[in-house]
Amino acid sequence: MVLALVGVVGGLLGGMGMGGGTLLIPLLTLFCKVEQHTAQAVNLISFIPMAIVALIVHAKNKLIDKYKVLWIIIPGVASCIGGCFISKALSGDILSRLFGGFLILLSLFMFIGQLKKKN
Repeated sequence: MVLALVGVVGGLLGGMGMGGGTLLIPLLTLFCKVEQHTAQAVNLISFIPMAIVALIVHAKNKLIDKYKVLWIIIPGVASCIGGCFISKALSGDILSRLFGGFLILLSLFMFIGQLKKKN
């Protein structure tokens, strides 16, 4: 039941383009007691069908800039290979701390960005 709820939350956020994995990974590790490496792998695999559905809907709504997408995909795929090797070399504890640090930095950037918009 908890896994299904985690899937619902991840799907809703992913469908809105808000990075369902950003929440899915902590939910899996904290509430489902899944090891960090496994949680990240589950996130990547579960992301595929959700991304396909979101892509179809966003394409129908003409929200995709193909030029920008290409500039993101090409270096993203290339650097993904390096990220896989780095992830494999790190312990789950270090990987978890790096992910948590990333979430904190991302939150700060978003918070500061919103403050700048108001001023």
